[in-house]
Amino acid sequence: MSALSPAWLFALCLMLLASLGSAYQPPNIILIFADDLGFGDLGSYGHPTSATPNLDKMAAEGLRFTDFYSSSPICSPSRAALLTGRYQTRSGVYPGVFYPGSKGGLPLAEVTVAELLKTRGYATAMVGKWHLGLGPKGIFLPTNQGFDHFLGVPYSHDQGPCQNLTCFPPSTRCFGTCDLGVVPVPLFLNQSIVEQPINFPRLEARYDAFARDFIRACAQRKQPFLLYYASHHTHYPQFGSQNYTGRSSRGPYGDALLEFDGTVGLLLQALQDAGVHENSLVFFTSDNGPETMRGSRGGSSGLLKCGKGTTYEGGMREPAVAYWPGRIAPGVTHELASTLDILPTVAALAEVPLPNITLDGYDLSPVLFGKGKSPRQTMFFYPPAPNELFGVFAVRYDKYKAHFFTKGDIKSGWTPDPTCSEIILLTHEPPLLYDLESDPAENYNLLHGAQASGILKVLKEARLLKASFDKAMTFGESQTAMGSDPLLQPCCAPQCSPKPSCCRCAS
Repeated sequence: MSALSPAWLFALCLMLLASLGSAYQPPNIILIFADDLGFGDLGSYGHPTSATPNLDKMAAEGLRFTDFYSSSPICSPSRAALLTGRYQTRSGVYPGVFYPGSKGGLPLAEVTVAELLKTRGYATAMVGKWHLGLGPKGIFLPTNQGFDHFLGVPYSHDQGPCQNLTCFPPSTRCFGTCDLGVVPVPLFLNQSIVEQPINFPRLEARYDAFARDFIRACAQRKQPFLLYYASHHTHYPQFGSQNYTGRSSRGPYGDALLEFDGTVGLLLQALQDAGVHENSLVFFTSDNGPETMRGSRGGSSGLLKCGKGTTYEGGMREPAVAYWPGRIAPGVTHELASTLDILPTVAALAEVPLPNITLDGYDLSPVLFGKGKSPRQTMFFYPPAPNELFGVFAVRYDKYKAHFFTKGDIKSGWTPDPTCSEIILLTHEPPLLYDLESDPAENYNLLHGAQASGILKVLKEARLLKASFDKAMTFGESQTAMGSDPLLQPCCAPQCSPKPSCCRCAS
């Protein structure tokens, strides 16, 4: 047999490379987002009585993060950052959160992770709490932001009148107060309301069935998929089905957490049943810290300082687990990471080019697969109402964190530390400086007492990082400051009267 010519060898190599490229199967992605879950709420993160066997299984068999941060201590901004890989200040999702009649929402010009993956042929679905705006004619709903399917609520489930939350006797109503004078909480399927008010005891089962069917359908088509499951658990007021109510030693909060954990188990089983578990990344985390003002119904920050609404560790450091058996080795990582890093990481795994915009996230693939350190070396902390005058409130650099401004929040009440709930803005000059490796509770200011040259160097670096970041940040037009209009509140019977109480339709 005569030898192949160099030209033929070159052509053969090209054909082989092309065939390998076309054979690459991008992974399925499931993003599981809890609501107001604290750093200390899971058994795998040290809680002595939490019953979370499925999340603990993920933590034991996956990669558990100890230094993972949300971009914000409240709901809407943190969700915007998760989906866009950009600080909420860039997209204008500040200050505060969206409400049922809000005029604004996540700008359609923003590129979400769903829109990015659709360019690679992914099917996309979102289940649960959106909280990134509804707008006129539902313009800001997920189906206009890259998701093929949506089953869920446009905002938080406490942004509506109180109603029965469990079906297990005795039926439990809201503990405290929810929003009054607005429409009952609606359940959307894509752009249409299918139930109003929601039957909360049956909601999670409805979500779970939708998610399971989506996974099965995509697997049968051999189509890669993104499932973003943003649970209402464990946000106040907690609710649960008959299978979970009264089963936890932590009361209503523990029941809701147990039901959330049940959903995690169902999703993992759905991947197994569909035969796609070996090519699926499941990533779990939470939007922000716990609402400690609710006491035992508000979650736990563990050993961290304060909770929701603050830029202390308890407000923004979250439990997080990356789970992909066979690809991600079991372990614990102390590398710095954030929800901002999800989009660039998923894009790298799916081999999708990043959008030509300013991103604040990094590809965490080296950390996930044990091939290197995190490219993230800093984290910047914005309060619920950021502005250009103050810039970021705090900077984390390596293991150190410098607070230039601090402010408590009513949502972080009921803690032994009064600074958590005092809503007075404090300016710190010099900044408060903590070593989070030895003092994650932020108790001991390194600038008290002797100031070693190494500490002063860290402080100087933190100042430079803040100044540089603040100067480069361009604030987008505030979407939450656009105001609200009662006519924009979603109603399944638009012509009914009297509103808002008449907006009632059974599924």
